[in-house]
Amino acid sequence: MAEYKLEVTTGDMKYAGTWDHIYVTLFGTEGQSERTELDNFGRDHVTGTTGTYTLSTNLSLGKLLLLKVEKDPFAILPEDEWYLSKIVVTTPEGEALLFPCYRWISRGELVELRGGRALKGFEEDHPLLLDHREKELILRKSFYQWKILAEGIPHINNFNNALDLPAEIRFSKSKSDEIDFVKMKTGLELKIKGLLGSAEKWESIEDMKKIFWWKKTTMSEYVTEHWKDDDFYGFQFLNGLNPMVIKRCSALPPNFAVTEEMVKPFLKEGSSLQEEMKKGNIFLYDQKKMDGIRPRDNNGEPLHVTAGLCLLYSNPKNKLMPIAIQLHQQPSEQNPIFLPSDSETDWLLAKMFIKNADTMDHEAVQHLMKTHFLAEVYAVAALRSFSVIHPLYKLLFPHFQSTLFINTGGRVSLFGPDGALSISSLGYDGLTELMRRHLSETTYSSLCLPENITARGLESIPNFYYRDDGLKLWNIINSFVKAVVEYYYPSDSEVCKDTELQNWISEIFTHGFLGNKASGFSAGFHTVQEVIKFITMVIFTVTCQHSAVNNGQFDYFFWTPNGPLLLRKPPPTTKGQSSMETILETLPNVGETVKFAAMARLLSENYSDMVPIGAYPNERFHEPAIKQMMKEFQAELSYLSETIATRNLQLEIPYSYLDPPLIENSIAI
Repeated sequence: MAEYKLEVTTGDMKYAGTWDHIYVTLFGTEGQSERTELDNFGRDHVTGTTGTYTLSTNLSLGKLLLLKVEKDPFAILPEDEWYLSKIVVTTPEGEALLFPCYRWISRGELVELRGGRALKGFEEDHPLLLDHREKELILRKSFYQWKILAEGIPHINNFNNALDLPAEIRFSKSKSDEIDFVKMKTGLELKIKGLLGSAEKWESIEDMKKIFWWKKTTMSEYVTEHWKDDDFYGFQFLNGLNPMVIKRCSALPPNFAVTEEMVKPFLKEGSSLQEEMKKGNIFLYDQKKMDGIRPRDNNGEPLHVTAGLCLLYSNPKNKLMPIAIQLHQQPSEQNPIFLPSDSETDWLLAKMFIKNADTMDHEAVQHLMKTHFLAEVYAVAALRSFSVIHPLYKLLFPHFQSTLFINTGGRVSLFGPDGALSISSLGYDGLTELMRRHLSETTYSSLCLPENITARGLESIPNFYYRDDGLKLWNIINSFVKAVVEYYYPSDSEVCKDTELQNWISEIFTHGFLGNKASGFSAGFHTVQEVIKFITMVIFTVTCQHSAVNNGQFDYFFWTPNGPLLLRKPPPTTKGQSSMETILETLPNVGETVKFAAMARLLSENYSDMVPIGAYPNERFHEPAIKQMMKEFQAELSYLSETIATRNLQLEIPYSYLDPPLIENSIAI
C-alpha cells in the first residue's frame, strides 16, 4: 500500500470556501489512483484554510504527472464556487510536488493540474503529458479568440460581456463589490446635490470645489489652488499624467511662428532663443497627430479641437515654463502666438486648449491604447500560446490577471460610444482615429523607457522624477527578468525551438502592431537577449507605466480646468477679447464636469485586494531558485521605495506614482 499526503489550500478571499464534495485523481507514469473524495471529520474547504488528506493506492504511481480535481454538489444547495489555491502532494518516496491552481472551480467542472517544475513544450517526455499539452492549447485557442474593435487599432478579446470571462481572470467578488459601492456612493452624492446630468453652466470657478463632500487628496487640493501657475503647468509635462509627449527642441518647426523678440522677455537676461536651444533648455509640445480629426457634434454643431504647439523653457531656477503657444498647426492672422505677457484670461485660455488636447491624448493614447489595449494583446496572446506549465506563462500571468476583465467592461462604461470619454471634444470616433494615427507610428523603442527618454532628448532636464524613478524600475525589472529567462533558456537555440514562445510574439506582432514591420517589432525571437528585453518592456508597461498614467487621475483631473476633456467654445482667434466669463462658458457644463470627475475618482480609488509589483502571493513556481530571484526582486523594489520616500520629503510636490508599493502588479482598474 502506497500513501500520498495531499495539502489542499482554499483561497482566503471572500466566498472562497465551499460545501460541495471535492474529488481528486492522481496520474503517474505507472498508473492512476481511484477517484477519492477529500473528506475529513467536520467541515472541509473553509476559506483561508489548508486541509491535509491521505490518498492510498495499491502500488506507487511512479513519477506524478497530473492531478484531476472534480467538484460535485452537496445536497440541493445552489451553485457554490470554490477557489482552490494549490495542492501540495507528498509522494511515498518523500518528494513534495506543488500543483498550483489559483482559480475558481464551478460545480461539475473538471480541472487538470500540472505539477513540479516549469517545462517548455520541447522538454515534455511522456506521451500523456504531450497529449495533455496539445489538447490544452487547442482548447485555449478556441476559447480565447481575437476580435477587431476598429480598423487600425490593437485587436481585442472576443468576449462582449466581462462576466462571461473565466473566473480565473475576473475580479474578485470583494473588488467587484467595492467598485459597485464607489459607483453607488458617487452617483448618490452627485444626484443629491442636483449636479448629475445638469446642463447648467458653472456660475463660478469656486463652485467646482463643491463637487464632492469628502473625497479630496493633498495633490487634488494643490492642483485646485495652482492650476493657473505657469511653473506648475510646465511641471505637469514632466511629472503629471502625460510625461510622454514633450521633446527637446533644437530648431523651431517651420510652421511654429515664434520669433526671438516674442520670447526674449521670458528667457535668461542677455540670452536668446537660439542660445537656449543650443544649451538644450528649450522643449516642444506638438500635438500634430490630432490635426484634421473631426471633433464630435454637440447640438448639431462640431466642437473645437486645437492641435496646438507649446514652447517650454527650463529656466535658471530649473523650472519648466511655457513661453509661447500656437493653437493650430498652420500660422495665420487668426492663429496668433499667445505669450505669458498677454492678458491673464487670454493666456489661460491658450493653456486650457493645449491641456484639452493633452488630456485627450493622455486618456485615449497613453493610458487606454498604450497600456490597457497593448496589455490585452500581450495577455490574449499568452493565454492562446502558452501552456500553464510554461515558465513564461507562470512569470507573466500575475501581470495579466485582471486585464481582460477591466478592459471588456471599460469598453462599455469608459470608451464605448456611450462611455464617459465619448463626451470629450473628439468623441468616440475622433479618439479612435487618434489612436489609429498613433499606433501606425508607434515603435518598439518608444515603448522601452531608456530609448524613449534618449530619443526625446530628456536625459538631463532637471526635476524629471518620472524619468528618474522609471529608469530605476526598468533596470530592476530587467535584472529580475534576465535571471528568470536565463535560468530557463541557457542558449539562443532554446529560444528558437520554443514554439509556444514564438507563437506568443508572432500573435503580438500580428494583432497588436498589425504586422507593421516599420514599428521595429519582430514576428519572432532569435536570442535570449531579445526575450529579456521584450518581457522587461511588457512587465514595465503593465505595472509602472500604467501606474504613472493612471494613479493620479483624481489628483490632476478632479479639477476640470486643469485637465478638460471637453471645451465648449471655439479657441480665441484674437487677443484682448476674453474674460473670466469666457473661461466659464468654455469649460464643460455642470453635468459634464461631474461625469469626468466621477470617472477620475473611480479610476484612482484604492481597492483592498491590490497586489503591488514584485509581490507574488500565488505560488506558481516549484523551483527554489526562482523563489530566491523573487525575494531579491522584492528587496530591490523595497530599497527604491525608501529612496523615493526620502527624496519626496524634500519636494513641494512629491512624486509617488512610481513608488513600488503603490504600483499594481497588473492593470486592474
